[in-house]
Amino acid sequence: MSGPRFEPVRTVRAYERIVEQIEGAVESGTLTPGQRLPSERDLMAQFSVSRSTVREALRVLQARGLVRSRPGDPNGAEVLPFTPAALHKSMTTLARVDQLSLGELVGFRMTLDAAANLLAARLRTEAQLTEMDAAVTAMREAAEKGYDAFSAADVAFHDAVARASGNKLIQICTEVVRSIVLGLVSDKIAGAADREALMRQSIRHHEEVLAAVRAGDGPLAARLSRRTMYDYYVGYVPAAERAALRALLD
Repeated sequence: MSGPRFEPVRTVRAYERIVEQIEGAVESGTLTPGQRLPSERDLMAQFSVSRSTVREALRVLQARGLVRSRPGDPNGAEVLPFTPAALHKSMTTLARVDQLSLGELVGFRMTLDAAANLLAARLRTEAQLTEMDAAVTAMREAAEKGYDAFSAADVAFHDAVARASGNKLIQICTEVVRSIVLGLVSDKIAGAADREALMRQSIRHHEEVLAAVRAGDGPLAARLSRRTMYDYYVGYVPAAERAALRALLD
């Protein structure tokens, strides 16, 4: 028999509906930071659910950084202000739960790093340049010590560039995507036969990026950043996904 095909219906638990409504009130501005939700008893009456259901919803909302809740608090849970930490947690969950491919994550990181380098080249201070220079120096020294020390110095460089961009959202997104990508490939890099050559190549790329940032050449810094990411990670990305990464190169 031909016709439309339907997906199985997912049973939605009561606490999920409570979470949806409270999240909606926060997003619309009906609930603002500092306000308190009704007490557990009042929430039970309004939603016509048990105390355990209300508490499960509050646990989820607290885990998402939306409220601060204490069981039995007669004043109700407090709505929290936005924080970078809450966004960091949400983005990390999204990237992991949705099972984004390594190629997609590397491509996003190439885009973010390029934007950070573009802004850093135009906005950086002398103190921030000093930070970047110190990180590259640490990368050179760490290449003799092993991958873990090298990776830490590499992270310090990118953190310094992201801060110099002056954009907190770029900083947060860069940190999240970088940590996930490194988690996926760090074992492969650490065990690679040509690991030392990879580290030396990465140092040369970082030196070139730093020179462009120091010279205030944003477009060049962005291009070099994309190339750095591509050269370092392309070997770990499935062949079918490499064309999308090459499309990001100039």
